[in-house]
Amino acid sequence: MRRPVTAEIPDGPGAYLFRDSVGRVVYVGKAKSLRKRVVGYFGRELHPRTQAMVDAAESVEWIVTANEVEALMLEYSLIKEHRPRFNVKLRDDKSYPYLAITRSDEWPRARVMRGKRRKGTEYFGPYAHTYAIRKTLDLLLRTFPVRTCSDAMFRRQSAQGRPCLLFHIEKCSGPCVGEVEPKEYAEMVDGLAAFLRGETDAVVDDLTRKMAAAAERLEFELAARYRDRLADIERALERQEVVTDRPEDFDLIAVAGDDLETAVQALFVRRGRVVGRWGTIVDRVEEMSTGELIGAVLRERYGEERPPREVLVADLPPDAETWVEWLSERRGARVSLRVPRRGAKRRLMETATANAQEEFSRHRLRRQTDHNARARALRSLQETLGLPAAPLRIEAYDISTLQGTNTVASMVVMEDGLPRRSEYRRFRIRTVPGQDDFAAMEEVLHRRFEAYLRDREAPVGDRRRFAYPPSLVVVDGGAGQLGRAVAVLDRLGLDIPVIGLAKRLEEVYLPDQPEPLRIPRDAEALYLLQQVRDEAHRFAVAYHRTLRSKRMIDSILDEVPGVGPARKRALLRRFGSLRRLREADPEELAEVVPARVAQDLYAALHG
Repeated sequence: MRRPVTAEIPDGPGAYLFRDSVGRVVYVGKAKSLRKRVVGYFGRELHPRTQAMVDAAESVEWIVTANEVEALMLEYSLIKEHRPRFNVKLRDDKSYPYLAITRSDEWPRARVMRGKRRKGTEYFGPYAHTYAIRKTLDLLLRTFPVRTCSDAMFRRQSAQGRPCLLFHIEKCSGPCVGEVEPKEYAEMVDGLAAFLRGETDAVVDDLTRKMAAAAERLEFELAARYRDRLADIERALERQEVVTDRPEDFDLIAVAGDDLETAVQALFVRRGRVVGRWGTIVDRVEEMSTGELIGAVLRERYGEERPPREVLVADLPPDAETWVEWLSERRGARVSLRVPRRGAKRRLMETATANAQEEFSRHRLRRQTDHNARARALRSLQETLGLPAAPLRIEAYDISTLQGTNTVASMVVMEDGLPRRSEYRRFRIRTVPGQDDFAAMEEVLHRRFEAYLRDREAPVGDRRRFAYPPSLVVVDGGAGQLGRAVAVLDRLGLDIPVIGLAKRLEEVYLPDQPEPLRIPRDAEALYLLQQVRDEAHRFAVAYHRTLRSKRMIDSILDEVPGVGPARKRALLRRFGSLRRLREADPEELAEVVPARVAQDLYAALHG
């Protein structure tokens, strides 16, 4: 693509569009200064994903706006219109259900709805599960007996002149046969909407007042009906989790994932109760920080939704004040955008983040357990790397160290695209003093493949698991790590494909190639390599933490008089970790060692 003349680009806020050779929009962005942002795509090294976008583009154009907020609004409109392939995408595994009230109908109807929003309909939610909102609605219909039937059934019952079963069980007020006045019916609809918005105190107070008034008039049957409705309301309230002591309204957005995909989990809190949940998987097709990702979620979420008074996020997006102005304009009143730092909201953010991490893990697991997806990934990796056969057995190696101490390595094994945890191995580095990741990698590979050569010569019945070579060796690192791996395999006379996986996941280093291979962003091979690297890193770090914890325990216990090897082993068997030792009180420690030693140990553990 030809670089535009710098002087021709306006030095002001606006939105810009990259188009491909046939005129399709492939990316939309916004900027405080169009000139600085657009020029930044040319003449410097870009992230592989950004470079892929520039390579796919044939031209760039821009639209000037009066300020940054208008640029943000224009960016949202253009992304919604064109759905560019290189903009971040919020990908739902399912369409979340809403409880909707069809306000535009003569007799509004309450129903569960999914998909595109319709004009003249008020929405509440979304909810994580359909059954949750159906159960809540069923509990509320005795108090607010609005119709839930389809338009066809409403017309049929109206033509027949008799109501359906829901009228007879007091879950519909019978508007189809004129059993309720329009004004009274509108009050029911407004009451249901108020409850779903979280304005529950007024509903409870109104029913309590009506029950008491009926009892004073000695209309005990009517009072009992109000009592039953109150019980239904209380059960519906129990289904809404209380998360704050005060009746506050806010949305909370948490994220968890990696540089390819991220899980987003949102909680909608009204009057201190969780009234809705929403989650999605974000396909990170563009380079961005966590704050920029949060901005993309805000743009998608509140482009059509009215935001609450407060929005809590895991990280503030760049130009946070611009986002606050945009959200405030969407709401029609000031909106607070912040990261919770303490108290109940901070704990709620931690819980939502844990939920996002769990959802992300489930998403990864679904991909792993799909046999067809694994087969496609293996074929994709074979084609991308030019391997003679699909890599049915992959071994990945990672080095972990901290300040030059306790250097360890991990080896993880993937067979047929799935982790083979029984064949994972850990290595303590023996011959490398200080911190030298290159030499550590060389030692580990030499030990592993020297063992392979020994086992290969053993009789078939005596061979161990590692008598079989991998189809592909993956080392964590760039050209330096790869060079050491190739040298080891050459010295041992082994012809095994080996690659180096750089920090930028899309960049793969191959032997005898000075420039890294950039894997296409949508290639299945990329997800498989990501899984392999993450598993090797996790396994190495876990081993490193174990050794570091054991070293700290040994250091502390060695300083306590009366704690010898036997008592040290007994303490480790009982408590297992430094954290659990520190959590123990002197009485618990005295169950393992004498009371005097337990007091000294407690003092040493707590400094």
